[in-house]
Amino acid sequence: MIYLDNAATSFPKPEGVSARMKEYMDAIGAPVNRSVYARAQETGLVTLQLRERLARILRFPGPATQVLLTSGATAALNQAIFGFLRPGDHCLVSAMEHNAVMRPLRMLADRGVSFDRIPCGPDGRLDPAGIEPLLRPETRLLVMAHASNVSGTVQDAQAVGRICRERGVAFVLDAAQTAGHYPVDFQAFGLSALAVPGHKGLMGPSGIGALLVTAEFAAQLTPLLAGGTGSASDSEYLPPYLPDRFESGTPNLPGIFGWERALQYIEETGVETLRRHEDALTARFLAALEGAPGVRVCGPADCRGRVGVVSVDFPGRDTAQLAERLELEYGILTRCGLHCAPSAHKTLGTFPGGTVRFSFGAFNTEEDADAAARAVRALAQT
Repeated sequence: MIYLDNAATSFPKPEGVSARMKEYMDAIGAPVNRSVYARAQETGLVTLQLRERLARILRFPGPATQVLLTSGATAALNQAIFGFLRPGDHCLVSAMEHNAVMRPLRMLADRGVSFDRIPCGPDGRLDPAGIEPLLRPETRLLVMAHASNVSGTVQDAQAVGRICRERGVAFVLDAAQTAGHYPVDFQAFGLSALAVPGHKGLMGPSGIGALLVTAEFAAQLTPLLAGGTGSASDSEYLPPYLPDRFESGTPNLPGIFGWERALQYIEETGVETLRRHEDALTARFLAALEGAPGVRVCGPADCRGRVGVVSVDFPGRDTAQLAERLELEYGILTRCGLHCAPSAHKTLGTFPGGTVRFSFGAFNTEEDADAAARAVRALAQT
């Protein structure tokens, strides 16, 4: 089997990730922030190391306490959106957003929050000049996917962040498709908050993620969960300090141990090294599909300004049938359909039929890219 569904979840994981999770389950088992015996202290140390690794990889200048652990990027985005916006507020999003952003905003629309979409071109790229005309006095938040999970198009987060700073608008970046694949610089982008999943480019297990926040943004956030934190146990009120205020309940500790090991691999390898590898595979795949009859590649024409996510449109064909044939006839695993991003597909002109998405990861090879391109050409003709 050739696994080309890394935009959904990375596979395989780096060596040692599953073993580290098993070690926690079999040999440690202690809670975090609840006890003082040695194994509980080890759990606390690994949790701190995880926060610190995330801060370094994502170039986050704040203290590790402002790296809030969540159950995933969706939970992180929900905390940022539901926790920040109030009735009467206005929010801006790109036309390429995932439903992890759009569904919370649709829910908030029933509670007096409004939003507008910043137009994107046919390749999925947002022109920052399109932001200014949509700003209102009540605009408090801009949420944007750093890269599309459909077309792989990378947005100019630095330019968007500069506009947000000038206009006093909070800026939340969804780095689900860039963290670990592409350089993410919290400070250079001028972010208020950054949401990342553990299980995609950061190569950890599922069920864990993070929301990195400035102190100013955190001060305006309402926690979505309330409960035991292991701290301030004399009070029935949430602690005022971070990260405890936003981390009620027992966290995913096997996930913390596994993710910390995955981040160690990323730090040792280097995000730029991983990016160059995936860029080379993407360029090879795109070059092999150039001019292929019956095939339309969505997004940027080459690997500049994109991550290793390539959606292929077979006009007039059933994407589910083609994805099934890719698996059964060629052993290639992809994802078909609308990818939880109908707005992106409408922008790209692939709604409602969707596309077949090929997404490369750290452990794919040139042979994988070549086999996928041959399969696409063959399917387009049969």
